[in-house]
Amino acid sequence: MIFDCHGDIWTDVTVQRQNGMKDVIKNRHLDRFKSGNVIGGIFVLWADPPHDKEPKKRLLEMLESTSAEVMENQDILKIILKKEDFHEAIKEGKLAVMIGIEGLSGIGEKIDLINALYMFGVRHACLTWNEENSLATGVRGNPNRGLTALGKEALKKMEKLGMIVDVSHANDKTFWDVYENTTKPFIASHSNCRSLCDVKRNLTDEQLKAIAEKGGIVGLNAFNEFVNLDKEKHDLSHLVDHLDHMVDIMGIEHVAFGFDFFHYLEGDTKGDFVEGNTTVVKDFEDLCKSQNLINEMIKRGYKQEDIEKVSYKNFYKIIEEIL
Repeated sequence: MIFDCHGDIWTDVTVQRQNGMKDVIKNRHLDRFKSGNVIGGIFVLWADPPHDKEPKKRLLEMLESTSAEVMENQDILKIILKKEDFHEAIKEGKLAVMIGIEGLSGIGEKIDLINALYMFGVRHACLTWNEENSLATGVRGNPNRGLTALGKEALKKMEKLGMIVDVSHANDKTFWDVYENTTKPFIASHSNCRSLCDVKRNLTDEQLKAIAEKGGIVGLNAFNEFVNLDKEKHDLSHLVDHLDHMVDIMGIEHVAFGFDFFHYLEGDTKGDFVEGNTTVVKDFEDLCKSQNLINEMIKRGYKQEDIEKVSYKNFYKIIEEIL
């Protein structure tokens, strides 16, 4: 079984519910999760383009849609609020869902709203998506700007509450500021290796080592533009090369899956950051193809115990330590 450390499901829930659909996860996602033996994931609240221009408004819209979807689908969803909820979800045959937030631009400078998000059920957060905000700097921001003083206070609050800190989308300066200003493990939920694909969203070997040193994890990202600069190499084999490299640099205990599938999102949203006509790699186009990934790992000599660590056990260790 697999836990996916990053998915934009709440974005789709919000878009579809605003168009009049209910039970969005049942109608549009559940079959894929079941087919791929994916037991759950981190579903993020995110100010999706073009709504990133009004992040506070979008955050409220997403909270409204997410809460309605969760309350109306208790039969298939178990929200992870404490470590025991993970195993209870599996026992009950429900999706184990952690509510995350991909960028805190929606709270502006009001870091006490992190308390409100925690009370809502949020147990994971990136300080930024790609933008500069009041707390931190994303990969599209000023490379010399990192965490702000307010961002450092936000980090302290998150650690005290028991929220998982995520550095995917942070620029290099913010990454190292988070490293210097955290006492607990932090994660990069959906990032690959810059040494194999030189894009800002991927991590350097030094960053991979730093996350491992802190006891954190990195989730393998299936977005094709983070796999290889050569479009001819947007395939499963080159994706798993990133997993191999992470294992070599960090150790098997610090690698996970954060697939970042978003093929179901609308064109305006994807158009903001997608360059090509497709977002996926050959032979691993969505969660239904998860067994292809596992088979490739087996072919490369990964033992069953190692596959289980990467698939869900390494992330559960983070839950145990942070929540």
